[in-house]
Amino acid sequence: MSASERYDALVIGAGPAGMMAAGAAAQRGRRVLLLEKNQKAGRKLRITGKGRCNVTNNCTVAEAVGEIPRGGRFLYGALTRFPPGAVMDFFESLGVPLKTERGRRVFPVSDDANDIAEAMLRFVRAQGVEIVHEAAASLLLENGRVQGVATARGEYRVDKVVVACGGASYPGTGSTGDGYRLAEQAGHTIVPIGPSLVPLVENGATCARLQGLSLRNCGVKVTKKGAQKPVYEDFGELLFTHFGLSGPTVLSASAHMRPMAAGEYTVHIDLKPALDDQQLDVRLLRDLSENRNRTFARSLDGLLPQKLIPVLVERSGIPGETRCHSITREQRRALLEALRDFAVEIRGFRPLSEAIVTSGGVDLREIDPRTMASRLVAGLYFAGEVIDADAYTGGYNLQIAFSTGRLAGENL
Repeated sequence: MSASERYDALVIGAGPAGMMAAGAAAQRGRRVLLLEKNQKAGRKLRITGKGRCNVTNNCTVAEAVGEIPRGGRFLYGALTRFPPGAVMDFFESLGVPLKTERGRRVFPVSDDANDIAEAMLRFVRAQGVEIVHEAAASLLLENGRVQGVATARGEYRVDKVVVACGGASYPGTGSTGDGYRLAEQAGHTIVPIGPSLVPLVENGATCARLQGLSLRNCGVKVTKKGAQKPVYEDFGELLFTHFGLSGPTVLSASAHMRPMAAGEYTVHIDLKPALDDQQLDVRLLRDLSENRNRTFARSLDGLLPQKLIPVLVERSGIPGETRCHSITREQRRALLEALRDFAVEIRGFRPLSEAIVTSGGVDLREIDPRTMASRLVAGLYFAGEVIDADAYTGGYNLQIAFSTGRLAGENL
């Protein structure tokens, strides 16, 4: 099955990076074959952002780089060539109106990730890209050059190949780490992979008692045992689950909690971040005064969600049956501290299969940041989640996929 006369290049993986690479290459006159093992392109893209697809972030390149803890400097060139504004213009030009929400997160107005995936498909088809639904078994290599790709059905002979088949998160969508295997076959180093933007497992049982409770405006700080400064601080949404913690602030925090070990990290939740200590103390005095003849355990309805009250009462050390009028200044101070620092010790991450993105991947030192070309094998390129770069939540990881895919495609 020779493709040498029919195609100039082959892209492995019809995700955001792969479709962008294929379309960009075809726009420059290349005859491109897009190889996708799933029967439907963009499967993972269709479920991102809980099915809404946080397509990018409405920020500058410098701001985007600041949100990429692994690989930010390496990606500066790619992001400059195809920045967030260009990504937004790209989808608007394909007939997908966008909107910017809190945190500058950009979504389709329809709140439907399928609109983004279908727009990408229209883009590649309009450029004449041919899509074949087969899995890449191996790269064809000879004398330090790529010569094509082998599948179960035969071989596609081309001298330009882009590996853009994702990471290892959400394996049900086809992201099963194929790109790492292909890169290793070509002699590339794979930085050990693990979960990033992933929920956290508690080293205890407090969170299980609070399962389902969502906090919209809380402060989150993560400390590491033995470290003088917090490894992460944020403000926003958090969710208690049967296993521990989730939600946007927690997912972003997980990117900083490496290497992970049981008891190494603690999440400190500020339940009243809008008030300083003096304001919070005034609020507590007022609530206790208004409920002076009630028991302490029955006086916190106006301060906390119902599910949180019994846990907070325990953590304050104040007996729940204590009458509010008899609570001492020291006890009030203990309550304030319990509100200010609701600590949850972490045992570990949830499995990689539950992570939004994969940490680790093809070593960036072996990729040319100006082109996304392999420094080891001529004609081989990488794009998207397969490389060792990942960002916080907020649309930055899809931006990485689009920018690196575009850069690789333009340089084919």
